[in-house]
Amino acid sequence: MRYRPFGPTGAAVSALTLSLGRDNIARGPAAACDLIYAALEAGINSYRLETADPVLAEVVGQALQHIDRKLVTVSLALGRGDGRRGSDRDFTAEGMTASIDRALNVSRLGWIDMVLLEEPADDELPQSSLNALKALRATNRVRLLGVAGDGEVMDAYVSTGAFDVLVTPFHLNSGWQVRSRVRAARERDMAIFAYGYFPSELDTEKKAATLDQPVRKGLFGLGGGGRSKQDPLAGAGTFAFLHRTPNWSAEAICLAHGLTDPSICSILIQANDAERLNALALVPERDMPPGLAAQIEMARVAGAGSAAA
Repeated sequence: MRYRPFGPTGAAVSALTLSLGRDNIARGPAAACDLIYAALEAGINSYRLETADPVLAEVVGQALQHIDRKLVTVSLALGRGDGRRGSDRDFTAEGMTASIDRALNVSRLGWIDMVLLEEPADDELPQSSLNALKALRATNRVRLLGVAGDGEVMDAYVSTGAFDVLVTPFHLNSGWQVRSRVRAARERDMAIFAYGYFPSELDTEKKAATLDQPVRKGLFGLGGGGRSKQDPLAGAGTFAFLHRTPNWSAEAICLAHGLTDPSICSILIQANDAERLNALALVPERDMPPGLAAQIEMARVAGAGSAAA
């Protein structure tokens, strides 16, 4: 595992962050703990709780209880409910404070390194809520405040300067809006975490070969005038190569490419078993094959050109 500076804290965070949610605890606390133990053995020291579910917080706290707390980073996502009584989005000062206190009480973690607000709408986060979070940060129960998600509202939250961390979707075909947001966050000394490194539009060769490509038509606009399946140049200028690179899966390439961006502190991954976790944990130690970065850039440019047309 490789490690990167974690924003202004001076700490080091693993290049991968294990994101943990209800799917992980559905198999039982023991299975969830075993997954976290496997992550620790793989060198992962960063963990995100996808909800404020107290059962999830308790499991994470139990798994990390024998680790020096200063050596691990734990983040808590707020805005998805806490799994109790059908709870839903809640960005009130009282609701968020209660979720944080409950998570700390059951986990015995001592503090939350990052509280991540899940894409609050521009009218969902009152000033009183932000003041409450800042008060928790002042008492060191919360170390950093972050905002997570996509959409134009994220630009507004980045521009406020009120947050320390940005969690954003980021992949090899991300548009200029996302890349501009990442640049703006970096200029404000925000730590940047990424997710969605392997989007669904790239998860099969067929979809990767047609992403953002114009539809070829025959005479009078009828029929397909494209290349045949036997054409060796079929898929040229697209992302089809992701599924044709020897000894590399498409997901591994996408993850490795995301790790080449120096703006990114860590990339969020999801796994339900140790086998998948260990396969992803090997990626930071691998160098992408020569020429692959150029192929990615050419496919991005070709896709941007066809989309503009």
